[in-house]
Amino acid sequence: MPRRSYDHFCTVSRALDVVGDRWTLLVVRELSSGPRRYSDLFADLPGISTDVLAARLKDLERDGILTRRRVGPRAATAVYELTEAGLGLRPVLAALSAWGAPLLGERGATDAVRAHWFALPLGHAVAELIPEGVVTVHIGETTFHYLVTATGISHHDGPAEASDLELHLDLAGATEVVMGTRSLTEAATRQLASRTE
Repeated sequence: MPRRSYDHFCTVSRALDVVGDRWTLLVVRELSSGPRRYSDLFADLPGISTDVLAARLKDLERDGILTRRRVGPRAATAVYELTEAGLGLRPVLAALSAWGAPLLGERGATDAVRAHWFALPLGHAVAELIPEGVVTVHIGETTFHYLVTATGISHHDGPAEASDLELHLDLAGATEVVMGTRSLTEAATRQLASRTE
């Protein structure tokens, strides 16, 4: 099936031709911290149908945004991960996350939530707290870590092998930090002293 296009000779419209479909950037969000299996993606994208998820993955693979590889015993399991081009969307997601933070508002009764969805918006607060280094963040049972360098910040699944700082938050505290009603230092419990202190 040919791709729908805006048919505008414009860089924004060309980008949206590739990533502008509903769910596409949320699939990229899920992959921005590391590889995922199809079942993981489906579980962490509540509301998406299996047909739509399969179509988005196929389109993103065709467009060079992600790649699929086989892992495990006898290569029985497929995982999806971002390519270099896909990783180039991280700053786009970070900018959308910062722009959308004031729109978050109160959590609705039907709003789904996953702790790892806070990784992008919390990144700004982490970078303000520690200008360079590795920070592991725990939100309930979910753990991810940040690599903060002079060129930017990225987040990755699981704890870091060695952290300069380790923070523990609950979901309410993470929400308050993202919404700007509480600082990260007020909301988090520190577990390790920064090696730079």
